[in-house]
Amino acid sequence: MPTVPNPQTILDRVRRDVERNALRARNGIRLVAGVDRPGVGCTAKDVVWERGRTQLWHYRNDPEEHGGVRHSPPLLLVFSLISRSYILDLSPGNSFVEQLLKAGFDVYMVDWGEPDERDAGNGLEDYADDYIPAAIARVLDLSGADEVNLFGYCFGGDLSLLHAAHHPDSPLRSLTVLATPVDFRHMGPLADVFAVGRMEVDSVVDENGNVPPQVVVQGFRTLTPTAEVTRYVTLWERLWNDEYVASYQAMTGWSDDHVPFPGRAARQTVRMLVRDNGMVTDRLTVGGDPVHLSDIRVPFLTVRAERDHIVPTAASAPLIDLVGSPDKHELVLPAGHMGLVVGRTAAKTTVPTIIDFLRRRSDTVDPAGVAKGA
Repeated sequence: MPTVPNPQTILDRVRRDVERNALRARNGIRLVAGVDRPGVGCTAKDVVWERGRTQLWHYRNDPEEHGGVRHSPPLLLVFSLISRSYILDLSPGNSFVEQLLKAGFDVYMVDWGEPDERDAGNGLEDYADDYIPAAIARVLDLSGADEVNLFGYCFGGDLSLLHAAHHPDSPLRSLTVLATPVDFRHMGPLADVFAVGRMEVDSVVDENGNVPPQVVVQGFRTLTPTAEVTRYVTLWERLWNDEYVASYQAMTGWSDDHVPFPGRAARQTVRMLVRDNGMVTDRLTVGGDPVHLSDIRVPFLTVRAERDHIVPTAASAPLIDLVGSPDKHELVLPAGHMGLVVGRTAAKTTVPTIIDFLRRRSDTVDPAGVAKGA
């Protein structure tokens, strides 16, 4: 005999649906109108070095806020060349940087800014051999340390790998990379088009000599052509939830917010990383010198996501075997590209794992001022 629904239960469901639809209407209007956009990149910081459009940020931190524990050496974050860095500091309470600060780390970030015609001639060697070493030197000067923990996100991981491989004597305590591609054969349809020579970088550069951000965005969208539809369906289902809508605005805003790819670096990327697949085939050159990932000997951690639609797992998986460090580790998580640094997976797994890796390779000063070696 079928169960007769409880009238009160039916009434509660109707009331809930009416309330949620009212909230959907309110949030939908706000979303379309662009009001109440959440602030991003809110953690207090100071610009401590500049070169061209590039800035080095030092995040303010009061050790007393987390029990007085401090870790040394400093942590230097290197972001991708083609995206905005605020995904690492998305919003208060949902910030990778914020969690690192609370854990007692002294955090710096290289932000590449928005390249223009003055950057069109910048090659990969400019970033790996010039900008990153200069940023490291400034961090050491400000902190009084003699090493840094280097951390690269996405293509910033590739730049960090090139730097570490080309400069085995670089003052690195450790190297961590997140969502970093090395096997560019698996980077999707746009990479395929460039790989077989059906398209050249010069055919998509703008009047400034750079690859415009629209090309980058459309390239990523070809990786998951149905993602837009899925995203809007999920948004409608949860449009009543203020917290979800704020997170949606911040995350989708970032995913559509790219910067120009410096023309020369883009050409080198296509030639060396896509067509030659240089990371995997060991055919890398930086500044005319052969470079080998096997020369990276510092403690190493690579983190990749199983559901990453920007850097598919097949593109990042070979890295652990290419690096020569005897102290190397890999973390594979059931997350997407952004889910590695924001959201529940980041808070529960990614960040704690990275913090543990760094703590074990850092000197810790406790509240009494007593130093404990790594």
